[in-house]
Amino acid sequence: MVEASLPGLPQGKWIDPPVMPLDPALLPDSLLRGGDIPDDLDPLAEGVLMLHQSEWIADESTLKICAKGRRTGITFAEALDCTLIAAGRRSAGGQNVFYIPDTKPKGREFIGYAAHFAKTVSKEMLTIEDGIYFDQKADGTTTAISSYIIRFSSGFRIEALSSRPENIRGLQGTVVIDEAAFHRDVRGVVDAVGALLIWGGKVRIISSHNGIHSPFNELIKEAEAGKNGFKVHTYSFGDAVENGLYRRVCLIKGEEWSQEKQDAWEAEIRSAYGTRTAKMKQELDAIPAESEGSALTRVLIESCMSRDLPPVVRWDRPDDFKNLDDFERQEQADEFCEGILKPLLSALNPDREHVFGEDFARSGDKTAIIVFEIGADLIRRARLTVELKNIPFDQQRDILFYIGDALPRLSGGALDARGNGQYLAEKARQRWGECIHEVMLSAKWYSVNMPAYIEAFGDKSLLLPFDADVLADHQALSYVNGIIKVPDGHSTKGVDGYDRHGDTAPAGALAWFASNQDAIAYEYETNRNTGISNGTGHNGGPPLDDDRRRSVDIYMRGSL
Repeated sequence: MVEASLPGLPQGKWIDPPVMPLDPALLPDSLLRGGDIPDDLDPLAEGVLMLHQSEWIADESTLKICAKGRRTGITFAEALDCTLIAAGRRSAGGQNVFYIPDTKPKGREFIGYAAHFAKTVSKEMLTIEDGIYFDQKADGTTTAISSYIIRFSSGFRIEALSSRPENIRGLQGTVVIDEAAFHRDVRGVVDAVGALLIWGGKVRIISSHNGIHSPFNELIKEAEAGKNGFKVHTYSFGDAVENGLYRRVCLIKGEEWSQEKQDAWEAEIRSAYGTRTAKMKQELDAIPAESEGSALTRVLIESCMSRDLPPVVRWDRPDDFKNLDDFERQEQADEFCEGILKPLLSALNPDREHVFGEDFARSGDKTAIIVFEIGADLIRRARLTVELKNIPFDQQRDILFYIGDALPRLSGGALDARGNGQYLAEKARQRWGECIHEVMLSAKWYSVNMPAYIEAFGDKSLLLPFDADVLADHQALSYVNGIIKVPDGHSTKGVDGYDRHGDTAPAGALAWFASNQDAIAYEYETNRNTGISNGTGHNGGPPLDDDRRRSVDIYMRGSL
């Protein structure tokens, strides 16, 4: 790469030097990783591509990202796809392809693959040319970047740049950014290629991870939160092994495959990382290495807290509360609902939609319920936050029913349906219908939904009450094996001295999740004096079952 000051050159102009044809067969091994491919290998033959490679090629999204483990064959598959694109006529979707790696050797490797595929797939005997691309910087200086070019009879070409251009706005076609997590300015590259979408171009971003806070991982989190248009794929080294990677290694080496040999081979590769477990997971399992601290900073959490919101409502009972007779327990629960909850529920805006999330606990931790009002500005405000400690199942059900029945325009709810929470989640869905989501808080659910909740803090699109325990709960959210959750075994003491396990953080995430689902608004006819619903939905609703009738009777007995 040669630095030059050539402000007179048009931005993004290609200067073709005298053509220097290269016979791929004469290229050194360093140029072609594809040189290891058998000459007669047809990548389109059945069984040659592994399942994840086929899935990647089959996705024709305009914008797509692949987080991959090392040597999973995605670059190989992308080279095949790019060859088919460049070899095709314009009427068939053909266009130029620009490959931008993080290092020069990767550019050579990619062009080697493409040269092989041009011969075996498109049946074109092509030459590889040296080219120069002048990349104009913001300060007016220009960098001359060497490249490798394959020209097809279609009129299109594949160009592998041997360095990382900082300004590539002159490109038009399909742009592939490989090992994006290791580029100096991947966001700048992505921003620069955005204009090519106007004329039908496409962007493919491929990389192994380089830490949780890398721009590449931030792009993925934004994509998962619906903040950009990228379709995300994740393929680990384990996925590749399961899909036949070692079988192909044996095929190339002329060795016989066996399950025992495959297990030993994978174990040997993983053992090479020694005690560097995080490094192994990042490079092989496509899990970004964890950073120190929480997923949310104190400053960010506090920026999404408001003193205008009602304080957290807490109700706890001694252990012998469960031994009281039904009437006494019901009476105390009714006093809590009528004396504490009713004024807060009566103050809710009847014109706003409301959703709730509940993280259930019976002993040890606390049950947390958060009610979000969805404002006209789409900000979710926690108009009610309730914590219940050592409350029996029946009273938890009655309190939840009291809250839900009083919510104006109830449009959704999400409840932790693991273990003992399954009973209450099921009862809630029976009571309020399809707007209620029974959520199994699994690793999969966290990986899909927690990024959006974390992004909400950055966007200031939710507000929580100022509360030391709510703050500590959200500070507990951490990256655990690549997903955001309250770590197992994490425990803190609340201001009331009770143990906590990030109680309001899962409840807030569930409420946020509920607020983003398809809304089914419910209206309720209420007793003017008590504010108690008759339980009818927007279509009249189902008749009261025994539990619902019983809970309404409880509230009526204790009305003021």
